[in-house]
Amino acid sequence: MNDVSRHYTRGDLLSRLNAALTADGADPQQPTADALAPYDHFHGRGLDATVELADLMPARAGDHVLDIGSGIGGPARYIAARFNCRVTGIDLTKEFCDVARHLTRLAGLDDRVRFETADALAMPFSDATFDGAYSINVAMNIADKAAFYREIGRVLAPGGWLVLAEIAAGDARPLDYPTPWASSAATSFLATADDTRAGLLAAGFDVVQIRDSVEAARASGARSRALVERGEKPPHRSVLLVHGEGAREAMANSARALQDGRAVPIEIVARKRRDGSER
Repeated sequence: MNDVSRHYTRGDLLSRLNAALTADGADPQQPTADALAPYDHFHGRGLDATVELADLMPARAGDHVLDIGSGIGGPARYIAARFNCRVTGIDLTKEFCDVARHLTRLAGLDDRVRFETADALAMPFSDATFDGAYSINVAMNIADKAAFYREIGRVLAPGGWLVLAEIAAGDARPLDYPTPWASSAATSFLATADDTRAGLLAAGFDVVQIRDSVEAARASGARSRALVERGEKPPHRSVLLVHGEGAREAMANSARALQDGRAVPIEIVARKRRDGSER
C-alpha cells in the first residue's frame, strides 16, 4: 500500500458506514441514494458538487464513462442513473472499491457500474475505451500531472470529453496539514489553474472552460458550520467517515486555505483533439 492509499484507509469502512446509516435511521441493507449521499460523495460540497459537475458533462445514454478516483462510488452511481450510461470507476484504495461494489449491488446498478483497484498513471484499459471521463479531487495526490493527462487522453476516444474538479494552488504559501487529501506535503501536489490548462493543452486536449467555485465552497462551509453550531449533523459527512476524528483538523486546515486564497477549487471542461495532436 503506498502513502496515498494509506492516507485513506483505516479499516472497517463498511462497518463504520453501516453504523452511521443506522444512527441516521436508514437501513444499511437497503440504503436509498438520499441516505447514502452524505457519505458516498467524498469531496467538498458532496452531492451538490457532483450534480454541478454532471451539469457540465455532455454524456449520452449508452456512453461508457470513466471515473478516475471513484471512492465509494456515489458519483459513479449518480451519473449512471442520470445519463443511463455505463461507468467504470478506478481507485488506488482497495477498500474504497470493495465498499463501492457492495453499495452498487444494493442499488441494483452493478450491471452498469463497476469498480477496479488501479493506478491513474497506468490504467488497465485499451486505447480509446471511453467516450468521456471525469475526476473529482484526485489530481492533488498526483505529482506527475503530465503523465496523468496523457494517460487519460490515451483511454479516451478521439473527441472524448473530460471534466475535472480539483483543488488548485492559489499562491505559493504552504498549506497546513493534514488536509482531507493528504497527511503531509509529501503526498500533496497542487497545481495552479494556469498550469493545469497548459498541461491539458500539452497532452492533446482543447480546454473548453475553467472556472473557480470558491464562493460556492465558502458558502457551503458556512452552512455546514451553522448546522453544527445548532447541534445538527453537517450535510457532508464523508470526510468524517473516512478519516474519523482526524477529519476535524483536516477540514479546518482546508477551510482556512480556501478562505485566505492558498487553495482554490476549480472545475474544468476539456475535449481530446480528434487528430491526437499535442502542443
